[in-house]
Amino acid sequence: MTIKNLPENERPREKLIKFGANHLSDIELLAIFLRTGIKGLTAIDLARNLLQHFGGLRQLLKADAKTFCEVKGLGLAKYSQLQACLELSSRFFEQTLQQTTVFNSVDITKRYLANKIRDKEHEVFTCLYLNNQHFLIHAEELFRGTIDSASVHPREIVKNALSYNAAALIIAHNHPSGIAEPSQSDKIITEKIKSALELVDIRLLDHFIVGNSQITSLAEQGFL
Repeated sequence: MTIKNLPENERPREKLIKFGANHLSDIELLAIFLRTGIKGLTAIDLARNLLQHFGGLRQLLKADAKTFCEVKGLGLAKYSQLQACLELSSRFFEQTLQQTTVFNSVDITKRYLANKIRDKEHEVFTCLYLNNQHFLIHAEELFRGTIDSASVHPREIVKNALSYNAAALIIAHNHPSGIAEPSQSDKIITEKIKSALELVDIRLLDHFIVGNSQITSLAEQGFL
């Protein structure tokens, strides 16, 4: 049986058009992306098998080209399309932040950061440079590796903030372990950066720790 043989209200594309994408399951959304199945499997069946094979949507999206293309029904064309979708999503959130007061839109900020750095295999330190109204001027990945007081340089953060004429900053980094609990080193770095920025009259608004399923705000925890 093909998808065309399903009742109209069970076909993923028709459901999306009628109810919106947020009403579809991961399987249905993936089936729309795949467009067609393979011999003996509809696009829905193939989508279900892929999610089971990789262990979920995030694992599928994180797969490298070699791992992705080893699965029957996939190839470099689908891999390229999927990566393009991910990058479009990232750029959408960044452009949304540029039109939104970041400090008053914690949810959008967290979604952007999750999209950008959550699945990195190494630690990545990111700065969001903001104007006086807390709109995003620029987002930048500054450091990578083990994020500690030796690898993060407040002087460089201050220099870049001044070059962008930023009035405030939000900083963030990921924990590849998946745990979003701030370490003592995270708190020390935060205090150093905050003190360095205060010397040039720039506010540090928040430091986000990005884990697998949680993002922790040091400001919400009272450290800023």
